[in-house]
Amino acid sequence: MLPWSLPPAIASVREEMSMAIRTIIEPFRRNTRSERKALLEAAGHNLFLVASEAILIDLLTDSGTSAMSTGQWAAMMRGDESYAGTPSFTRFRDSVQGIFGFRHVIPTHQGHAAERILFAVMCKKGDVVPNNTHFDTTRANVEFAGAEAVDLVIPEGREPSTRHPFKGNMDVAALEELINRTGREHVPLVMLTVTNNSGGGQPVSMENVRQVSAICRKHGIPLYFDACRFAENSYFIKLRENGYESKAPKQIAQEMFSYGDGCTMSAKKDGLANIGGFLCTNDDLLAQQEKDLLILTEGYPTYGGLAGRDLEAIAVGVQEALEEDYLRYRIASTAYLGDHIAEQGVPIVQPPGGHAIYLDARAFLPHIPVEQFPGVALACELYLEGGIRSVEIGQLMFGAAAAMDLVRLAIPRRVYTQSHVDYVVEIILEVWKKRNLIHGLKITHEAPFLRHFTAKLQPITA
Repeated sequence: MLPWSLPPAIASVREEMSMAIRTIIEPFRRNTRSERKALLEAAGHNLFLVASEAILIDLLTDSGTSAMSTGQWAAMMRGDESYAGTPSFTRFRDSVQGIFGFRHVIPTHQGHAAERILFAVMCKKGDVVPNNTHFDTTRANVEFAGAEAVDLVIPEGREPSTRHPFKGNMDVAALEELINRTGREHVPLVMLTVTNNSGGGQPVSMENVRQVSAICRKHGIPLYFDACRFAENSYFIKLRENGYESKAPKQIAQEMFSYGDGCTMSAKKDGLANIGGFLCTNDDLLAQQEKDLLILTEGYPTYGGLAGRDLEAIAVGVQEALEEDYLRYRIASTAYLGDHIAEQGVPIVQPPGGHAIYLDARAFLPHIPVEQFPGVALACELYLEGGIRSVEIGQLMFGAAAAMDLVRLAIPRRVYTQSHVDYVVEIILEVWKKRNLIHGLKITHEAPFLRHFTAKLQPITA
């Protein structure tokens, strides 16, 4: 018997944890299941609406949540906040062009803004925009411009359990058929998302990039990349595609972008920054139209809604994201999480992606009909069980366009330790054991666009 006792708050936590959880993690934040239940009910069972202080491990997104390096912080100290012509922009532009190679580099405050400007300038009502798979904001911005967003991922990309080295590939035969059926005049651009976020963080092969580019060249259609996770895609090409084993990730990225005409980029992902993005193009006339819209809604073209210090952080971050030691660890750490839960029978998108693990909610909760949002139900249970925040990518996010119901566990870069990953494994396995007790949900409030950000739901218990 120890001559002292634990403080009541710590004793309560230990009592709760000792019931099931064995992994010891750094206690950044802590609360009890009963507290989490009350918070979740108050948020309408929408994890976007739960305060971050009430989250133990936040895997909602890897966008802007990474830890910046000493190199980035040092670069920020020379940020020049001049309104026009800042040297911070020059360093930013030169760094981006050194990788992406496009003639015009237009800074924006994040990827959403780059998408909005691109589609507002290029799309009109009646147009069709093909993509391997549009992510949420990409699809919303295409549709807001009056165009139709069409997903053309290969069939394997719609089957979570199927293993394929490049499940993010676009179906080139389907692309050719769509262009012929729709008419080239109604396809203002083709997009490739690298890696394919909505499809499980799956990469696109260089061969597929070349094939898509060839079709675009044949029909005179510009090819744009959603380049948020370009470094991870480049590393997967190095690991999995013949002929690239000895090439550096930067060389692979440079070749990949050489087949395109421009890109949108959220530097909050593979830019390793907390804010920022950019829009690139090789088209001089288009660039001028985009800059005109940028000035109207974002800022002057040499800062684009960003502080000079943010431009400096991105300039360093896009280069650091291509460092092989960093990429090796990131890909291995993500696979570690996926492999450990898959070994116990938990259904995930196979093989594990680069930035996240995706649980297959339909296979995890087969008793919950798709119209009762199995992905949301699973994400809520992960929060209740262990304070982990994730995000549904399925019926709530995409509605009728959802081919799968997934729960994404996106891992911020350079933030969590190995013990945190082990804790996440343990929580998922605990939820897996009691999966038959989880109920579906119904919507009580939704917005017309991007409803998953603000929707309110309630459990269906009858």
